[in-house]
Amino acid sequence: MTTTRVAAIDCGTNSIRLLVADLDPDTGAITDRDRRMIINRLGQGVDKTGRLHPDALERTFAACREYAEVIAEHGVTPDRIRMVATSASRDAENAAEFTDGVREILGVTPSVVSGDEEAHLSFTGATKELLGGPAKPPYLVFDLGGGSTEFVLGGEDVQAARSVDIGCVRLTERHFAGSERPTQDQIAAAQADINAALDRAAEAVPLDGDATLVGLAGTVTTVAGIVLDLPEYRSERIHHARLTVDQVREVTARLLTASHDERAAIPVMHPGRADVIAAGSLVLLEIMERTGALEVLVSEHDILDGIAWSID
Repeated sequence: MTTTRVAAIDCGTNSIRLLVADLDPDTGAITDRDRRMIINRLGQGVDKTGRLHPDALERTFAACREYAEVIAEHGVTPDRIRMVATSASRDAENAAEFTDGVREILGVTPSVVSGDEEAHLSFTGATKELLGGPAKPPYLVFDLGGGSTEFVLGGEDVQAARSVDIGCVRLTERHFAGSERPTQDQIAAAQADINAALDRAAEAVPLDGDATLVGLAGTVTTVAGIVLDLPEYRSERIHHARLTVDQVREVTARLLTASHDERAAIPVMHPGRADVIAAGSLVLLEIMERTGALEVLVSEHDILDGIAWSID
């Protein structure tokens, strides 16, 4: 078996993640060597100011320095490293500061991808292992990030894709900022925002069919951990869990009425996610209700895996 060792980095609005893995192109197998996440909140204030905050840039560069050490320890050569940056860096006027800093630390230029390319990468990462299994195509994959959500419909190939600007950080800053517990008016405004974005997504991607609904990223996996009542975050339990719409509705109601400390005390909750998880879970619920899906298949494999497979 001939494998290739690669390093993939996904820098989103809320987190920056690293995957070092061995790829077997003959079998489609991906073997993790190191997979980790840091909450860097690169998108801090971008929706309002249009610029990357200096503190957010420094947090991101600190994470890149840590990842550079891990990549070197695993012997990954520079031509087998790819970093993809998504919503926050697409929107920022000073994105060049981010790009230049990353290049200096990692020795590679980050790819600031379009929403459509982000969607394709997420789809590849989530579905490569599903084909031929019990979860039948077509798949409607959504990647619920900090600043945007990507929707992709397809089977062996992508049929339609659309990225829209709704995510857990963006919606929290727009509608829930400064609120320990959001009011009904704030929740209603967020729901209107989400559904307007879903209308835009539906112009390109059918959201009302009978496709297998597959949910990606930290909001979805965290909600899964809450539903499963896990004593700690366990990716092997969360990966390919199935959540019903009633379970998601119950968890969303709990998160929207909880204080920050109560959310932070949930065993599976990452400390950097407690302030944005309520808005994220509301997006998840609205997606399930719009699609009419009775359940969502949760995947731990997502854009990060898609980035790994995209490395030549």
